[in-house]
Parts: sequence; C-alpha cells; structure tokens
Amino acid sequence: MPKKRSGGGLSPTQQAAKFLGVSVLAGAVLAGIALPAAGALGLAAKGSVKGFDEIPANLKSPQLSQRTTILDNRGRQIATVYSRDRTVVDLKDISPYMQKAIVAIEDSRFYQHGAVDLKGVLRALNKNARSGGVAQGASTLTQQLVKNYFIEEAGDDPTKVAEATQQTLGRKIRELKYAIQIEDKLGKKKILENYLNITFFGEQAYGVEAAAQRYFSKHAKNLNLQESALLAGIVQSPSRYDPVNDEAEATKRRNIVLQRMAEVGDISQKEADEAKEKPVELDPSHSKNGCITAVKGAGFFCDYVRQILLTDESFGRTREARSKLWNRGGLTIRTTLDPQAQRSVQASLKDHVYESDSVATAATIVEPGTGKILAMGQSRPYGVSTKHHETTINLSVNQGMGGGAGYQPGSTFKPIVAAAAIEGGKPPTQEYSSPYEMTYPSPVSACEGKTWHDDPNRPTKLTNENESEHGPYGMKEATAKSVNTYYVQLISDIGICPVIDMAHKMGVRRADGRKVQQAPSIALGTQEMSPLTMANAYATFASRGMYCTPVAIDSITQKVGSEQRSLEVPKSTCSRAMSEKTADTVSTLLKGVVEDGTGQEAGLGSRPSAGKTGTTDERYAAWFVGYTPNMAGAVWVGDPQHKRRMVDITIGGVPHAKVYGGEVPGPIWRDMMSGALEGKPAPDFHLIDIPDDTHNGGDQGKGDGGTDDGSNRDNGTATGQVTGGLIGGLIGGLTDGGTTDGGTTGDQSTGGIGGTLPTPTFSLPGNFIEGQMNGGGNGHGNGGRRG
Repeated sequence: MPKKRSGGGLSPTQQAAKFLGVSVLAGAVLAGIALPAAGALGLAAKGSVKGFDEIPANLKSPQLSQRTTILDNRGRQIATVYSRDRTVVDLKDISPYMQKAIVAIEDSRFYQHGAVDLKGVLRALNKNARSGGVAQGASTLTQQLVKNYFIEEAGDDPTKVAEATQQTLGRKIRELKYAIQIEDKLGKKKILENYLNITFFGEQAYGVEAAAQRYFSKHAKNLNLQESALLAGIVQSPSRYDPVNDEAEATKRRNIVLQRMAEVGDISQKEADEAKEKPVELDPSHSKNGCITAVKGAGFFCDYVRQILLTDESFGRTREARSKLWNRGGLTIRTTLDPQAQRSVQASLKDHVYESDSVATAATIVEPGTGKILAMGQSRPYGVSTKHHETTINLSVNQGMGGGAGYQPGSTFKPIVAAAAIEGGKPPTQEYSSPYEMTYPSPVSACEGKTWHDDPNRPTKLTNENESEHGPYGMKEATAKSVNTYYVQLISDIGICPVIDMAHKMGVRRADGRKVQQAPSIALGTQEMSPLTMANAYATFASRGMYCTPVAIDSITQKVGSEQRSLEVPKSTCSRAMSEKTADTVSTLLKGVVEDGTGQEAGLGSRPSAGKTGTTDERYAAWFVGYTPNMAGAVWVGDPQHKRRMVDITIGGVPHAKVYGGEVPGPIWRDMMSGALEGKPAPDFHLIDIPDDTHNGGDQGKGDGGTDDGSNRDNGTATGQVTGGLIGGLIGGLTDGGTTDGGTTGDQSTGGIGGTLPTPTFSLPGNFIEGQMNGGGNGHGNGGRRG
C-alpha cells in the first residue's frame, strides 16, 4: 500500500506520479510536442526508456557556477574570474517587472498549474498538429529549470552538454518526474528565483543579475519595464535576440513580451503600448574575466593566487576539481595585496623600464614577520600579445608557480654567507687577506661528509673589481665593497654546508626546483633564484631572524545557496632561522652598503634601510634587494631569455654604457619602497657596534665584484662567453669517494653581481671547467660564475 499523508489520501507528488507514471501523456504526448518525428522517434524509444517509477526520485540542485572575485587587503576588487558569469541573487533583489515578464512569456499559467501544464500540453499539441511541425512547446518553467540543472551539471564538457539537451523521450520523461519532485519540494517562488539565476541570457551572462549588468550596467532589482521585457525575450534564443548585435530583432521580441504581459493582466494595454514606443537603450559593460583584467597591474599577482588554488590539495583532491573551484566556485578571495604598495611598484617600474625595452624588470615586496606579499609587478604587461610585449610568465616567482627558471642573484647572496658565518661564531670583525687576485682555496668541506676539490693542475682564479681593491678586509668593509675574494675565503673557512643550511632556513630555493648545488661559488650567487625568494629571504633579516613562508591569501569565502562558508587557506609558518644578534649584525652590514657602499643610489633618505646590489656575468641581469624593518623588496632587471647583455643599451629612455646593480635596480627599489612606505612608521634597526677595519684595503670600490670569463683582458676588464659547463666543473669538484655527480651539462647560463659602477673582473681559466674528486673522476654541470 502506498503511504498516505496524515490528512488522508496520497500526497500531491504521489498523485501526480500515479497519474503520469508511465502514461501515454508522459510518452506519446510529450514526444509529439517536443520531437519532430513523434511517432517514429518517440515510440521507437519506448523500449529503451526506464519505467517512470524506476527513475531515481531525488534530484539534487547543483551548486551553480558563479564568478570568483579577488580582492586586495582592503576589500577592493582586483579581478573576477569565471567559467560562467553569474551572481546568484534572492528573488527580492530581482525587479517585479522582470519576474512578471519571464512568467508571461515563458509560462503564463505558472501559478495555476503543477509541474506539468495539461492545458498547455493540449494547446501545444493541437497547434503543432495543425502546423505539421513543432510550432509551440509546452515545457513549464519548472521543467525548464530541471533541464538547466542538467546543463549546469554538464559544465563545459561538450559531450555531457549534448546528453543533457538531446531530444529523446527518455530525457523528457526523466525531466518530467524531477519537475514533479521540485514543485512539491520548493514551491513557486523558489522555483522562479532558481530559474532566473540559472538561465542563460547571452553575452556570457548566466542569471538575471549578470544579464542586467552586461546589458544595462545596473542591478537586477533596478530593471524597468522595457528592460525586463527585453531580457525576458532573450531567453528563448539568446543569439537571435541579442540586442547588442541585432537591436531590431531584439526590439520586436521585447514588444511581443510587453504585449503578452498586457494580455495576462500584468500591465495595462496603455503601459504596453507606451513601452513599445520607447527605443532600446543599452548601457553595456564589457565582460571582465580572468587575471588579464586585473587592476593596478596586479595580473601577475592574481595569477600567483590562481596557482596557489590549482596546486594546493586543500582546495581539491585533483587539479580538475581545483580548477573547477577557481572558475565556477563563487569564491571571494581576500588577498594580502596592499594597493598602496602595488601602485608604487607599478609606478616605479613604469618610470624606469619601458614595456618595449629589450630587457624587463620584476619586483616584489613582502612584509617581514608575516610573509604577506604586499606587491608584485613587472614591466611587461600580463597577457598573450607579443605585439604589445605581453607575457603570462610571472618573472617574480618560481617555475612551479608560473614563473621562469630564475636568475642568478650574484652578490645579493653574500649576506646569506655572512649570516651563516656569524651564526657559526665568526665575528663581524673577521679579517681575510682578500687579495685582488687568488685561486680558489681547496679543499673545502661540504655536506654529508663530502669535500670539494679544485683541479690542482689547473687552479681556478678569481679577482676583485679592480687592482686597487685588496685587503686585508674585515666583514664590514668587504660587504660594503662586495669583495669577491673575501667572501670566497669566508665560505672556504666555514665550509659550504653551513651556507646551504642557512639558505634553507631562510626559504632560499632554486627557482627551477632543483637542489642548491654544493660549491664555493655559491658565495658569489650562482644558483638561480626568483625575486620573491630573495625578497622573502631578506625579510628574515628585517624581522630579526624569523623566517615566515610567503602567503598571498588572507581568507576565502564561498557562496553556497544563500549562505557564505569559509574555506581553509594556507597560513604562513614562521621559524627562527638565526639569532636576533646575527640578524641585527647583518642589518648593520647592509645598512653600510646603502650608506657608504655600492647601494647608495637605493637609499631612502632619513628612513633607515639596508640592502645589497648584484650584477651578473656579461651583464645579463642586475639586482637590488633591500629592506626596512617593516618591508622587504627585491628588484631584478635583465633579459628573461639570458640573451641581451646590458651593455650599450637604453632602458627607460636612458642610455647606459654598462648597467650596474646600484644604477638601475637601485633607483627602482628606492622609488617603489618610498611610495609603499609613505605615511607608515619609520622604525630603526637594532644595530650592532662593529669596529671599523684596522687595515685600509685600498680605494673604495664602486661595484660589487661582477665576474667574467677572462679569456681576453684589457686594462683589467675581462670579456668572454660563459658556457654551460663552467660552474659544472667547480661543482663537479665535490668529492665523495670519487662518485659524486656534479650535474649534467646544460645550456649556457649566466650569473653575476654588481654595484654602483662595477666592471666585472673575476676571471676563471679553462681548467676550472673540470674539478677533481678524491676518486679522480670528472664532474660536469651547468651554471654561471660570480665575483
């Protein structure tokens, strides 16, 4: 016996199911209305269609795809992203005119019938019989809503969409049963609300709110009579009645809707006639979809946020699921982006490097102590047009997050060596002979009990910037002048492993994801890094030794129905990388670089700052990385392809015979940080008293020891081409019973350091290409060289 309701008798759903279950109405009549060849196609399908009672009873309303909105840290919109542009709104936020118009034209008896309009079926059947085709359908709004549910579930899969819209008797019967269920469960008002939110209105607009914005640049609740009639008319055929592309056809259709509204009593005939006389007045807004539309030059930051969602498994078990969440999830993502800092970065980049220049620049600002990324930009716009110098490669981040393979940071790596030495007990007054020219000390201890050896038959030489630059030096002056031989002696003294360990604690990783290679040359910046990595590493000094992983997202909420739910987001994790005293000592050293050394052009005036310059071999790239107690930033300038040397070059309209770390990146850093910090506190560092060096090591150097091949030398300036195997030999010198693999031979790589006006002079002879292992084997690898 079927269940009865408490009041007696079958429920409306059960009555409808009993009446329509497997009746001729469900089969032949629907087939006759919906299918051109009713008798042939409909009845032929009979044997393959499940019985009505066998169709699953529960239809779950899909989570409608909605736009994702990305906000800055003040709640201002950066960009919107969507697969389907939709903003779900309540019925009370939809104009009454719009509600009446859609009912009048699509299902005028909506409030009088159940899930199926029997009168409408008979009327359509009669009209179609007279016309000999399908002149009129009989689907109710509820049935159309069910069909749209199926389409929504199909997403962007063309096969699934075809299945959801196929003209078969089976689909019609399934649609019918679910319509009965929905009528019983939701009620008329909720059905109408859902229908207006799910329906496609053309021009990439799904739902009435998106349509109102697209055609009239207003909210759905503010639509007037003629605007509502126009939108209601579009639904039947969004391409045919598109007012943007065919205003005349759209106007005819609008007037049909207005007349129908008068016929059913929603408006008077006078109102209808007056509205018909009015021209279509559009105020269209263009579709703004994706990171390419981001404001304030934040396209690359937006893309970095996208990469976080696509790669973090907390947002979905598969990349497909995470991609769906990003494109269709209706997320509101509040990020760490500071609009003031972002504006300042973009303004500085625009002032100093043009989009059309043969080289590019990228910059990132991070907040010490939190890891929050405050700004991220580059001179080449986000996009796919090579004609307009656009790119989608984020030059600020690692390869795995949408960036490139990175750039050798040169002398900006030296403070990490200093931190490792000080943390290990070396005093900042530590002196080394620091001659103008020397061979690499050998052997040098490395990690895991290994030892690096140079080739005794072909020892590798390196030099400082010029012959007047010689020691002995202490750490303070050697850092200010960026003395290559000092830092090579320092790493040879403490060993390679403490430096690699310190770099790891400071979050320093190669941009290409490979391990940092063990060789004394890392003191001179041979491992490719990204600007975000270097900015965040220096933030460790600014926060007095606390390293915090970088984060770009503060919070994410998702609209589910009428509710907002919070999603878990990656949080910054902080750990102590070095003691406060070590960090304060490095800050004291780097404050001297800005005040008296190679970074003077990056100074912030009365605001305390610290930093380091870097210029690469053959001048393929130049850096400035620096910080104040409340912000840390990195600026890189160069050719992303490592092909254009910055010699005899014009950048930002300014000609340069040679580009230096302090000359181009330094002023970019100064200007972007000045704007980002405007109006903010100017705390001082916790400085350490470091006595001046007791020896005068020569005249103040202007550069920070860039390097060159040294195959030809003229007046102390080396020239030559860096080859892929050059550093491979040095790294190959790492020994472990003669079995250590130094890497594989690769493409040409460049490296470097720089200063205010440096001339790279560090030379490496050919015998440096192959180092020696204890077992006598050769190691090969790719890399650049730094002085």
